[in-house]
Amino acid sequence: MTATSPSHLAAETGTVRKKWKDRIPVALLYPNTYPVAVSNLGLQLVYSLLNRDENVVCERFVYPDAGQPLRSLESSRPLHDFPLVFASISFEHDYPRLAAMLAAGGLPPYAADRARTVGPGNPLVVLGGVGVFLNPEPLASFADLMVIGEAEPILAPLMQALGDYAGTPRDRLLLRIGASLPGCYVPAFYRFTWKDDGTVAAIEAPAELPARVAKVVAPEMERAGHSTLLSPEAELGMYMVELGRGCSRGCRFCAAGFIYRPPRLWTADAILGGLAERPPAVDRIGLLGMEMASGETVDRIAAYLQEHGCSLSFSSLRADRISDQTLDLLAASNLKSVAIAADGASERLRLLINKGLDEDDLLAAAERLVGAGIFHLKLYVMIGLPTETRADLDELIRLVERLQARILPIGRGRGRVSTLTLSINCFVPKPWTPFQYCSFGGLAAVEAGTADTAQALLALQEKIRYLRRMLSTKANLRLKVDHPEQALQQAVYARADRRIGPVLLAVGSGRSFKQACKQARLDPRQFAVRPRGRDELLCWEVVDQGIRPGYLWEEYQRALRGRTTGPCEPAICRRCGVCHARP
Repeated sequence: MTATSPSHLAAETGTVRKKWKDRIPVALLYPNTYPVAVSNLGLQLVYSLLNRDENVVCERFVYPDAGQPLRSLESSRPLHDFPLVFASISFEHDYPRLAAMLAAGGLPPYAADRARTVGPGNPLVVLGGVGVFLNPEPLASFADLMVIGEAEPILAPLMQALGDYAGTPRDRLLLRIGASLPGCYVPAFYRFTWKDDGTVAAIEAPAELPARVAKVVAPEMERAGHSTLLSPEAELGMYMVELGRGCSRGCRFCAAGFIYRPPRLWTADAILGGLAERPPAVDRIGLLGMEMASGETVDRIAAYLQEHGCSLSFSSLRADRISDQTLDLLAASNLKSVAIAADGASERLRLLINKGLDEDDLLAAAERLVGAGIFHLKLYVMIGLPTETRADLDELIRLVERLQARILPIGRGRGRVSTLTLSINCFVPKPWTPFQYCSFGGLAAVEAGTADTAQALLALQEKIRYLRRMLSTKANLRLKVDHPEQALQQAVYARADRRIGPVLLAVGSGRSFKQACKQARLDPRQFAVRPRGRDELLCWEVVDQGIRPGYLWEEYQRALRGRTTGPCEPAICRRCGVCHARP
């Protein structure tokens, strides 16, 4: 089946088809396969917002199967027919696919190579999504314009500003937008210079544009964001509703906890309003951000789902937030598998990452879940965190043993064998987190100062081999292990600057990552393994997340000292600076 096969849309609900006459055609790209794309709530939001405008016809493009043409899903038109090309970017591994899609569509992939006049064949390329406002620079050379922040407040005024694209030279149009619309970043107008050691020396902007582009944030929702497209081919295969955005916990590895500050939880009425929009035949519900919802909100959601005969699904649970209401909801949904994110291998590391979970929390959660009929538990942990040692891995092994000792008797008592899956994932340092300064591979700062990429990979591979060896004889235990080489690519893309563009285009065209880096004369160590200092200018600081200078470094130092930080309290807290202007 091809990525543009009409059969994809034959069973899809929510598809929007419009005539092109007297409308502005917008291509909306998602650089992954159709099942992944149709499961992405961000893509669905942009698709819905654009098509809400009667003057716009928006059609989707997804990453095609090998050898198949790149065509729009709605009308099977080629990409070069569209004068405006938007793309929603969520994950680093999608970066090379975006470059490949632009090239496969017959477009000049680099913005600098496009004609002065905007139109079919030389479109204006606009990139947005969480990947972009986390760090826009890896994709900067491909974009004419990047949207920094959330879509709801900016899309309508942006489309109004783009209405006369055909009569305005590209540079003049972009300068006007960058100067007048918040959250609009025009990479070509920002000049980066580098020092001899490869670090950023300066970021310069013309006088008409802001020195740093502040993100735009959506107001509180009267109706929670929810699925508008449904398909039996969807990877997640459920009707999704978001319960809020951001997280108050401040886990130091988690970008969402910092770039979505202050955290916002939608009201129960807004959430129920989103649930009420589901098609009557859809009874599987996915809740995004359930671990942060209040007990009262969970109660009302549970009552709604039970009244309407719906079952519940979600990605993971926080071990210390499993209420009786949540357990009742799980039992009513007949879920057989639930994931718990411990994240750190040991209690010391969970303090370091500010997770706020101890071993007793994890053991109690496992007991309660299995007692409620959940016979398959998944435990998610990361390896390669800063300061991690063999002792931390040994503590993880003991935790697995204790978990099994708790859950196996409960399962047997209910006539079932309880199983545990240990998901081992390589930690990837992300921009706008306290761990943006540290080395990929878990190398100590002094060691990372001289280590190369091979040493970082070897450190992770040895930890994986050790855990495999020590856990291989455990009954009813499955291991799911990350690939360090894939994590390395993600680590490079996450903290790279615009010099990575040729690598992305080469990888997207089929070259290996190693070959692409060699051809571009870029050392992955520069972006992934090299530790950052307190005063280094970081390329993603062209974006203004509202976090005060120095805060993330202070949090990194608190982590290394084993000190925790309390959760966000927007009404009274002024620690990070995001809420400094709030009354």
